[in-house]
Amino acid sequence: MGVIARLGTVAAAVLVALALAAPAQASKAGAADYLRSRQQSSGGFAEPGRQADPSVTAWAVLGLRAAGRSVPGAAPYLAGKPFPTATDLELRILALAALGQNVSALAGQLEGLRRSNGMIGPTLNSTIWGVLALRAAGRPAGKATIRYLKKAQHRSGGFSWQAGGAPDSNDTAAAIQALRAAGVKSKARVIRRAVAYLRKLQNADGGFEMSAGRGSDVQSTSWAIQGLLAAGKEPGKASFAYLRRMQQRDGSFRYSSRYVTTPVWVTAQALVALSRRTFPL
Repeated sequence: MGVIARLGTVAAAVLVALALAAPAQASKAGAADYLRSRQQSSGGFAEPGRQADPSVTAWAVLGLRAAGRSVPGAAPYLAGKPFPTATDLELRILALAALGQNVSALAGQLEGLRRSNGMIGPTLNSTIWGVLALRAAGRPAGKATIRYLKKAQHRSGGFSWQAGGAPDSNDTAAAIQALRAAGVKSKARVIRRAVAYLRKLQNADGGFEMSAGRGSDVQSTSWAIQGLLAAGKEPGKASFAYLRRMQQRDGSFRYSSRYVTTPVWVTAQALVALSRRTFPL
C-alpha cells in the first residue's frame, strides 16, 4: 500500500510538472505559428495591413530560428533587399547567418564601417549590433570596439542608443550579449554593473520597462531576459509569466497591457526570449 501511495505521489508530481510546462510550450508554438502566418508570397514577412518589410522579415527569421523552425523563402528575399543604414546591414547579417547563409561579403562591408576609435556605424547602438553581426559571421569583434563599448557604459551601469544619452534596458541587454559574444567574462565588472541596472527595471508584474517609470512592455522584458541569460543569470519565472499573460489568442503578443502594436516584431522578440536564446543565434 505504501508503494502504491508513493507511486501515486510521483505520478501527481509529474502531472503537475507537465501542467506547469505546458503554457511555455504553448506560447512558443502559438507564437511561431503566428509568425509563419505572416509570411508573404515574396518570402518576406509583413505586419497586418502592411507590405513585406526587410527589417520585419529579419526579426521574424530570428524568432523562428530561435524556436527551431525553418523559414523557407526568407533568405532570397533578404539577400535581394538594400540595407540603407548600418543597423539594417547588421540585422540582415544576423538573420542570414541564422538561416545558414554565407555572410562573409556582408561582414566585410560591415568592417568597412569601423572607425579608428572602434565605433561601428554612427551610434553606440550600431556598434553594439556591429559586434553581434561580426560574431554571427565568425569574425572577431575587435579590441578597439570592445574598449569603446566598455567606456560607453553609463555610470548607472546601463547602455544607451547614443553614447552620452540616457540608458535603457533594450540597449543594455543588447550590449551584454555583444560583450559576452566577444568573449568578455560574465563576472567582469562591466557585465555585473549592466545586470544590476537591468534588475532595477523589473516591475511588480514581472515585466521589465525600457526606462524607469514607463511601465512594463513585452519587448523590454524579452530583451532583459536575453541579457540576463547571456550574463549567466536566471531571469526568473515572473518575467516569463508576464510574457505569457501578454499573449493573445492568435499566438501574437501585445506590446503591453495597454497597447497592441507591430505584433510581428513584438512576437518575434518574445519568441527569442521564450526559447531562452541569446544573440547571435
